[in-house]
Amino acid sequence: MSSIRTLKTFVSVATEGSFAAAALKVALTQAAVGLQMRVLEGEMRRPLFERQGKVITLNGTGRELLPKIKHLIAQYEKLLSAAGTETLSGTVNLGAVVSTVRSLVRACLAVRARHPSLDLHISAAKSIELLSKVGSGELDAAVVVRDPGQSGSGLAWTALYSEPMVLVCPRKASEKTVQSGLKSHPFLRFDRTELTGQIVERTLRKLRIKPNEFLELNSIETIVELIRSDLGVSILPLLNGSRWLADPKLQIIEIAQVSEQRHIVLVQSAVNQNAGLTDVLAQEFLSTLKSL
Repeated sequence: MSSIRTLKTFVSVATEGSFAAAALKVALTQAAVGLQMRVLEGEMRRPLFERQGKVITLNGTGRELLPKIKHLIAQYEKLLSAAGTETLSGTVNLGAVVSTVRSLVRACLAVRARHPSLDLHISAAKSIELLSKVGSGELDAAVVVRDPGQSGSGLAWTALYSEPMVLVCPRKASEKTVQSGLKSHPFLRFDRTELTGQIVERTLRKLRIKPNEFLELNSIETIVELIRSDLGVSILPLLNGSRWLADPKLQIIEIAQVSEQRHIVLVQSAVNQNAGLTDVLAQEFLSTLKSL
């Protein structure tokens, strides 16, 4: 029987009109989306889509099935909500990339306030380290950065949100374009050994700009503090929940010509025995972000 994640992928394909667009929304590869849909069609013993090139539309059977699947997903979401009113207990070990730790801690404190018997542990590390720990069972789940083409055997991914890449400049620089900002100021680069740094590098290549390299750091907040002090500029993900746009010392310039984004997902083992608890925490995590 297909998982809730597969059913959610089906709804995304129906909504977005292509496997590629749905893949971005559910934080899977396009190939993984296609495989899930073929498995679903096999279970239903009939085609669900009409394929015209890259455009995917529901056929009659798919259109008939769509409201039923949406109902199933809604019932599952109700079960998760009901879990918020029941007493939860047990130990959950979580991980997070540094930029998401604050929101995850807020979410855990909110859940712990309702369920004092829960024992929650959080550690921060790079995405690659967190993925290894989830795979080995050391962590139940982790909030990580995921490249769209990234896969992992035995792992289940839940999309949380995406962050567009932007140019961050000192406010008094009064730059008008990405090109002028990168050419006129020292460039503070985020660590290229991390996924976020690799997204920065892809963005620069697409812009066809060689910046004036100055420093390479592995802390987004440290880079932003240096920019506030008028010591350079940087290409960074516009952190969800940050107040950079309202910061009187910062100027945020959209990189309209490049569609690169940083995708934040919850990853857990496909056989995680604490999946119900981690789903509740993921829901609280998203609610926390919306309240910021």
